[in-house]
Amino acid sequence: MIKAAFPGSFDPPTLGHLNLIKRASGLFDSLDVIIADNAQKKHLLTADERLSLMKGMVDQAGLSPVRIVKWDSLIVDYCRSQDIKVMVRGLRPLSDFGYEFELSMINKTFDSKVETVFLPTDPKYFVLRASSVRELVILGGDVSRMVTPEVEALLKEKLIP
Repeated sequence: MIKAAFPGSFDPPTLGHLNLIKRASGLFDSLDVIIADNAQKKHLLTADERLSLMKGMVDQAGLSPVRIVKWDSLIVDYCRSQDIKVMVRGLRPLSDFGYEFELSMINKTFDSKVETVFLPTDPKYFVLRASSVRELVILGGDVSRMVTPEVEALLKEKLIP
């Protein structure tokens, strides 16, 4: 049985994230989506909000076996605790590769048994970034092809006075 993890901040969770989750869940026997709860990072949405939104997206898509969890320590520690040997990372432009490659090498120093698998982003989500979604919401742009209605409503509530 091959278990995989897909970690991220998911601030906010997007349809691009959901696309990667769908694809990764078809490649592995199980997939844990890990919501990073890093107190050192400033997030718009709380970890609990991100967890709830992601659970809703995954449930609505009928994906199983996908588990959504939040974690406030090293991702490799989570992988070790759950006997997960594969970490999935999405890649958009070439610039993502450098960052993700370095991160995978750092993770290897903490646990050499965890392998990183890179999945290229679906072309329709190639330019989709969580930061762009937040900015578009502030400017009144249409984000309906980028996030679910629940995500859009919470972003509007938080970003538009």
